[in-house]
Amino acid sequence: MFAPLRFDGKVVLITGAGGGLGREYALAFAERGAFVVVNDLGGDIKGGGKSSTAADKVVAEIKAKGGTAVANYDSVENGEKLVQTALDTFGRIDIVINNAGILRDRSFSRMSELDWDLINRVHLRGSFLVTRAAWDHMKKQKFGRIIMTSSAAGIYGNFGQANYSTAKLGLLGFSNTLAIEGQKYNIYCNTIAPTAGSRLTQTVMAQDLLDFFKVEYVSPLVLWLCHEQCEENGSLFEVGGGWIAKLRWERTQGAILRHQNQSMSPEAVRDHWDKICNFQNATKPASVHEAMNQLLEVLSAVDIDTGLAGNPTSAVASTELGIPLSAVGQKLAEVEFSYSNMQTILYALGVGMSTKEPDHLKFLYEGDSEFSCLPTFGVIPSQSVLAHGGLSTIKGLNIDYTRLLHGEHYLELYKPLPTSGKLTSRGMIADVLDKGSGMVVLVDAHTYNGQELVCYNQFTLFLVGMGGFGKKTSDKAKNIVAIPNRAPDAVVTDQTTRDQAALYRLSGDFNPLHIDPSFAALGGYKTPILHGLCSFGFAARHVLKHYANNDVSKFKSIKVRFVKPVLPGQTLQTEMWKEGSRIHLQCRIKETGDVVLTSAYVDLQDITDAAPLDRLPETRGLQSDLVFAEIGHRIKDFGPELVRKVNAVFQWEITQGGRTAAQWTINLKSGTGSLQKGPYSGKPDVTFTLSDEDFMKVVQGKLDPQKAFFAGKLKAKGNIMLSQKLETILKDYAKF
Repeated sequence: MFAPLRFDGKVVLITGAGGGLGREYALAFAERGAFVVVNDLGGDIKGGGKSSTAADKVVAEIKAKGGTAVANYDSVENGEKLVQTALDTFGRIDIVINNAGILRDRSFSRMSELDWDLINRVHLRGSFLVTRAAWDHMKKQKFGRIIMTSSAAGIYGNFGQANYSTAKLGLLGFSNTLAIEGQKYNIYCNTIAPTAGSRLTQTVMAQDLLDFFKVEYVSPLVLWLCHEQCEENGSLFEVGGGWIAKLRWERTQGAILRHQNQSMSPEAVRDHWDKICNFQNATKPASVHEAMNQLLEVLSAVDIDTGLAGNPTSAVASTELGIPLSAVGQKLAEVEFSYSNMQTILYALGVGMSTKEPDHLKFLYEGDSEFSCLPTFGVIPSQSVLAHGGLSTIKGLNIDYTRLLHGEHYLELYKPLPTSGKLTSRGMIADVLDKGSGMVVLVDAHTYNGQELVCYNQFTLFLVGMGGFGKKTSDKAKNIVAIPNRAPDAVVTDQTTRDQAALYRLSGDFNPLHIDPSFAALGGYKTPILHGLCSFGFAARHVLKHYANNDVSKFKSIKVRFVKPVLPGQTLQTEMWKEGSRIHLQCRIKETGDVVLTSAYVDLQDITDAAPLDRLPETRGLQSDLVFAEIGHRIKDFGPELVRKVNAVFQWEITQGGRTAAQWTINLKSGTGSLQKGPYSGKPDVTFTLSDEDFMKVVQGKLDPQKAFFAGKLKAKGNIMLSQKLETILKDYAKF
């Protein structure tokens, strides 16, 4: 059993701790060994009056139970005094709980400036002043935990609380920024939106609700978020009544309304409104950096007219017109790359190879009779042409590395790479393209073994804000290709390790973004991220194994577009579609569903001996397989009719012994319908999870689905009402 969470020696400052939630926090921290500063002005819920009674009572309670506490009666607008009490009494400050608050509820039309200002002074400005007073002390000691108290009114809005909701949502933005700035100092900041009986809610909540939303149902979350073991940072939680949930933003895929030689109009907005507001396949940016990356990904596909006439920046653009084009054809320095078989093994480990898989040994053991170099190792010697500021030597580009993104990559092999040796790479600017919002630079790198060309790489680099010179297309570009509009033929999942980025960087990409939390925080990331070319390596070897039996001689080329970063420890899911010798693919994060590699493909030399396309994960003794086989026959016979009647995608997760043993997708939303063993590539309308045994009882009529659901045997998420249409598929024929 795990040891209980303790706060021995930690000093906690809690504002508004004279009653309600604050009092509960104070008692809970003290009980677990913390030294507590109990702050309370002692006023009423509207901010009037002052008294030491409330704080003194809580301090007395703590001391009566053997704890240590001191009272403070200052307003949160005197933040320095609150923190000084902690320093004078206990010598340090470790945790700040910004809990103090008041209410001045009025409809907006009746709200006075005083109503507005007083609420913001206490909630928002008060939290700022208290936190600022503690901040430098936390930085010096390399530890701090901060809680901001928001509200459902701040998240969703509420009638009569324009002032309160504004302050409460402002605290969320404040908290998120502190989380970024404080991370490298081990200062974590999170926000809670509690629902609990307190001085602020007792006048608006019925007694039965007050009894249900007890304050003691909130404090466990606060204590965990403030413990040194907790690494949560920059997050928002709703909590109340024994329930806790994490919230995050999401946004639609949106619509592009700019096109060449066409103005953008409100009519276009109207005509695309449904698409703009459609949350199907929504994205979930978690940082400014991610949000901008997704936006730039869209903008890079926009071909806009950047003619100089009428352009307010034309004076600047005209002086530089054609200068980027002068870079085309210029050569980068020739570089040599010497390596041993240890480096090819290290690369294989860096992209997820493991000795636990017997067929990986040929890439991990130099003594193996088939010892081979992974094809995607070809990116390693070629990237040397970009190292040490190579692009900055090219006249006309004026590279700003803070604005550079690796947008796409192409690798082609002319023969299997040697497992050791000396390779020479020669780089050249193949072309530059104007994408309006930025400039695309195509860098070609040819790599030779002596005089023999062994591989070719094309780096597609996007430079933000450097467009405006006119050239739109290039016949030199290795273009991406859209994936087929059907369920994938094969899906492979592979979990990265917490140390994946630390391991991959040893192959030569030493960007601190992938190892240094402080540097990652400057880029807007909560933790260091995985190299895009590491995800690239994972996806390529998934194709190589599934369709070429790990025969490196079958590999010809790969092209990908990088969409979103992966955090070490997340699971990569590669979805593949076979069309001749081309395997289309996209790669997503299984835990979030976010796509990280898209519009990608691998070309193979010859796959006649490759693993069969329809090879599915093996399962042992699953009775449900027989049912799904029957469903497959029914879809084959009555597919169009079922699609018309059902119009939905169902995903099934069948468990055995408490673990997922099989996944099935019934797609009755498009075409003539289909049955696929494996997860759906998009977002299913409803997902069911239940054991193989209970599944059989349901389809045989021995277990009522509703009773199974309420008993916890059948779990469902998505549009559960669509489950009624399953009768169309399951009735009559699925009996044994």
